[in-house]
Amino acid sequence: MPVPDLPTDLPPAREPGRYRIALVCLGNICRSPTAHVVLERRLADAGLDDRVEVASSGTGGWHVGNPMDPRAAATLTTAGYDASRHRARQYDATWPEAYDLVLVMDEANLADVGGRTPSVGMFRDLDPVDPGAAVPDPYYGGDDGFEEVLAMVERTSDAIVAALPRALEGSA
Repeated sequence: MPVPDLPTDLPPAREPGRYRIALVCLGNICRSPTAHVVLERRLADAGLDDRVEVASSGTGGWHVGNPMDPRAAATLTTAGYDASRHRARQYDATWPEAYDLVLVMDEANLADVGGRTPSVGMFRDLDPVDPGAAVPDPYYGGDDGFEEVLAMVERTSDAIVAALPRALEGSA
């Protein structure tokens, strides 16, 4: 199966050599923290963790201060990730100015943060399997939904990490 043409350009770093990525979902207990944990690991594996900062949040505030959903945390732990440090936080409207890139998990999240801009888009815009698709919310489903989200997040995180060197130079 041929791989579709993927966007490979991220917005350039505002500060060359430093990059800030914000990940956003609804409650910041399933999808965006899963992406946060995985992306930070992928950045460390690529030797970029000292130059790229990752944060996550939810557009709703009802889980602020809570740990990750236990099913999301268990899925990450089983796959060898550390989900223990996460505490949910709420999205701040200043993030598009504070972060080089804001990536949301679905169309509702995109609407909640004010829509697509050159620095705001969907997390899966760089997904090599289904570019631009939503990351489905596994909250009301079974364990297999969390595993599906993890697979999407891992491959998309790899694509983001691959695109970061050009963005870090401040040229896209």
